[in-house]
Amino acid sequence: MPAYTAGASITVEWGKQQVEVSTVDHALPDASDVDERNKLVKAGMRSPLVALPEDAWHAVARATVTPETVALQLRESQDSRASLLLEEHVDGATLRSVHGRVWLSELFPAIQPRTGQELLAVDDPQVTGMAENGKPQAILRYRYESLKHLKRHVQQTISTTLYRNSYAESILARRVTRALIVHPVIYEFDDGTEPVCALVARDGITRLASAWKVLAGPDSDPEQVAGLAVDTLLAQYQQAANEPAKPLTQRMALGRQSRRKLLRDEFIREIGKAGANEQPSLRAVQIAQSHLVPAHITVGAQAHERTSLNAEDLFDDALRSILASVHVEFKPWDTAAQNVEVAGRALKRVLHSGTGSGAAEDGLHAVYELAVGLRPASDAPQVYGNQSIPSTGLWRAVQLLHTLTRPAVFEELRSRAKEIKGDRRMTDKGYAGLLGPIVDHPWRSSKKSAAQQARNAWSNGGVLFKEVLEDGWAPVVTEDFTTLVEPALKGSRDARLTLALAGGTALIADKLLTRNVGSSVGLTRAPGKVPFRGDVHKIVEGLARQGNEIGFRTLALAAQRFEDDRLPRNSGTRQQLGLPYDQDTERDGDYQHSVVDLQASDHILLADGKPVMLLEWDIVVASDPKRSLQALGPSQDNEQDDEGAEADGTAAPVSSVGGVEDVEELSQAAPDVEVPVEQQIQDRRRALNNCLADAKTYVDALADLGQAVTFPPLLGPAEDWMDLRDTALHVLNAIQNHEADYAGEEQPEE
Repeated sequence: MPAYTAGASITVEWGKQQVEVSTVDHALPDASDVDERNKLVKAGMRSPLVALPEDAWHAVARATVTPETVALQLRESQDSRASLLLEEHVDGATLRSVHGRVWLSELFPAIQPRTGQELLAVDDPQVTGMAENGKPQAILRYRYESLKHLKRHVQQTISTTLYRNSYAESILARRVTRALIVHPVIYEFDDGTEPVCALVARDGITRLASAWKVLAGPDSDPEQVAGLAVDTLLAQYQQAANEPAKPLTQRMALGRQSRRKLLRDEFIREIGKAGANEQPSLRAVQIAQSHLVPAHITVGAQAHERTSLNAEDLFDDALRSILASVHVEFKPWDTAAQNVEVAGRALKRVLHSGTGSGAAEDGLHAVYELAVGLRPASDAPQVYGNQSIPSTGLWRAVQLLHTLTRPAVFEELRSRAKEIKGDRRMTDKGYAGLLGPIVDHPWRSSKKSAAQQARNAWSNGGVLFKEVLEDGWAPVVTEDFTTLVEPALKGSRDARLTLALAGGTALIADKLLTRNVGSSVGLTRAPGKVPFRGDVHKIVEGLARQGNEIGFRTLALAAQRFEDDRLPRNSGTRQQLGLPYDQDTERDGDYQHSVVDLQASDHILLADGKPVMLLEWDIVVASDPKRSLQALGPSQDNEQDDEGAEADGTAAPVSSVGGVEDVEELSQAAPDVEVPVEQQIQDRRRALNNCLADAKTYVDALADLGQAVTFPPLLGPAEDWMDLRDTALHVLNAIQNHEADYAGEEQPEE
């Protein structure tokens, strides 16, 4: 194991992936002192700017790691003009908060707004506000039927939150960095159980649940995480028979304190196992990264003069207004803006990762400046040290796409992007979505009416099919992309993939390849129609498949005709409205993409002496002519020839059916020499039938249960569902592969 120094970043195994942890504390803070907690309570009760009952101040004091720092904020806040309290002004009220670090085990989750539209098994509690002498207090009452109801509700909130989203990997790497919005609450119970005072997280419930996930471990599912949280939050101190009776609030507080002590002891043992030069264990990292969270604890609510709400309702309404401003009212960044930000930050992190030689880092720095728009497209020859590279936006795109998809850069950049976004995984499509707004920088304004469709196409895979992402190839620099067709036909991989990047990017930018190609499947060639649907990267892959001359020429002509500063006639409104495309009046200087004719000397199809305008239909046909013919049926052959679409099956090689992957056949057990093989087949077929019948029974039972609730997911977390789906598809494909055995027999009607 490499030598480790305190404060250095480490890499830990988290499930099936590795997470780089920026820093890990080697000591956890001690429990707070009783005297310090009492000082906080007194400071809170004396401050004129806050409003909480005494029990609530005790809850705040128990939850804060360093009560003295919170007490200082309160003592120095006697005048609102010089207050250390955080203030937020909303319609009708001013809310005041203290800032501090709190124990994870002291924060209950509030009602989760993200699942408000769901049909859940456990009902939310009744919520009412509190006031004193006609003035609002920064506390709410949650009324449950019983402690069991509270327990089930907390478990449901945490598990459903994690089913929807999790920041566990991000928290493991950097801890919770953004403060939760927290306030006191009084839990009351219909069955006569005495009230309990605690703190609830009103905003940041996903961060809270994800921190519990970090503590629970990578193999824990949402239900197990929620179980750990509930067992800790609702733990109770067991009193001795001769002890004076303690209130339930105090017994539960002592129970949580006892759990924290056990966790701290475990952390000390785990840290002790690692020598001075060894990195901490995963368990030590889990505890250290999840033990504390930052929080803004709302402790005061002041009503404005003209508010129309009752004092009891004002605090909850004001807090809801703040949460809405964060999640609803403020216009969020659109996906492209997020992708630009994430990709730029990820590139900078790769740049400063400290790997590689100085020269390589200098080159990557120039690539970074070119990618984020600090250098114009015309600088691409200087950035790549090749003056033969044309100074165009399209060649900038080709070079950047090649650089950012080299396996080493691709993996590190994707890892950094996941870290920034807090995502657990990023598909190739997700990575392509990051690159889309970087690629379109030179024509972002000139082709803005097609920008959204283009970015959708990038999010659908763009030009990043499998072969592009492989190592061992480089773009072929040329002033004329049509010169790459012949080398591509002769087997040049570099020429083929250069055409794919350049031509695919041009078709996407000019709105001729859109997400999941086409508005709808149709039987006739028309704007917005396609013979079959497929992901964008699969269509580009088909165009660039070996031997596909019509695909090569479609890509080459699109790249060669591409212009940075305007859109082609193919992208015009007549197409969008479905008007006849051949009735457009061609203006001088207009440019358009045209249908390929392999028999013509210039390889452009003419009708009435004019080039036939390229449609998305033609692109899809060129990507896989045989599949197009199968989709249209034999009766469409002549019609397609009349319309000018190349679909005779001889212009391109046979392509695989898009969207359907080959599956392994069912594995067969080794034959038992004592049992005839035909008997083994019968036995295993009977067992298969029984298993499938049982599976159908369980699926139907789950479906019935799903009529009553929408959470938790019937088939478990996303990882479990994906494994189940893969298994089901394996079985389905294995069964369907035997259809040919019965081709001569009469089949039952579907």
